Amino acid sequence: MPPQPDWVAVGIGDDAAVVEPARGTLDVVTTDTLVEGVHFDRAFGSAADIGHKALAVNLSDLAAMGATPRSVVLSLVLPPTLPTSDLDQLIEGLLTLASSHDVALIGGNITRTEGPLVVGLTAYGAVRRRRVLTRDGGRPGDELWVTGWLGAAAAGLARLRTPPRVKAEDKETIAACIAQYRRPNPRVRIGTLLGRNRVARAAIDLSDGLADGLSQLARASRVGVVVEGPAVPVHEDAARWFIAQGQDPLIAALAGGDDYEILLAVPRTYRRRLAVIARLFRGIPLTRIGTLTSSLTLVLNTPQGPETLPTGYAHFASS
Repeated sequence: MPPQPDWVAVGIGDDAAVVEPARGTLDVVTTDTLVEGVHFDRAFGSAADIGHKALAVNLSDLAAMGATPRSVVLSLVLPPTLPTSDLDQLIEGLLTLASSHDVALIGGNITRTEGPLVVGLTAYGAVRRRRVLTRDGGRPGDELWVTGWLGAAAAGLARLRTPPRVKAEDKETIAACIAQYRRPNPRVRIGTLLGRNRVARAAIDLSDGLADGLSQLARASRVGVVVEGPAVPVHEDAARWFIAQGQDPLIAALAGGDDYEILLAVPRTYRRRLAVIARLFRGIPLTRIGTLTSSLTLVLNTPQGPETLPTGYAHFASS
């Protein structure tokens, strides 16, 4: 276990952790729980991948709020069939990602179950009061921007769920998508800078896909959306995979999840500020994909004409 930062007064080993708040900031708290058979399949990756992803999910939420991550608390519900080596790898995967973002593991809990493996994390971040990014700040006329590329994780998961039918020359392509699914890269530093420089009026992370993110941001901000389909940055390898499977890459990328990119609503007058941040992350594109409107409708413009934006992932589908 790495040494605790000096702002952790009491760490692992007591009834609770005690931390000193970052001066002049608000605490941002998020929690996510990954359940085997629902959010992951141990046959699709290593235990270290699960640990990495469990933390990445939470870091992405903090990034979308403009917060700097500081600490996490880990809760594990372990089946008796889980090998000790897998438990060690899970924690190692989590700690490796935590170390890369200066995040401290300050406590947690372990219990037993006869059911599936459950990995729960609560993450804490810090942000100045006037730098918090939320979903409800978008205004008609704001431009919609997205970080990175979309669709790779969805393509990777689709490949893992289907029998191998790819040509030898396609294996490297789909391998990159699988890697993206197993170990997503949350946009922590971009999110922190977006908040610190007050570039965006609203933001949301795309753990459940772009279509879902657009819908939730529009609902919270009480606005409509027009998305320019050809502008959506579909991952090149994912696009080839979806085409080979007879699917529309754009629709698959819109509906797919696990991208952990950030969707932003940016005033047009702030475009130069956004360009400054984009230059700091040349390997991670920032792409304008549409506009917020006052119509309250969700529109996808395609070469064939305007369509209703497809729905995204639903945690609890109605019967």
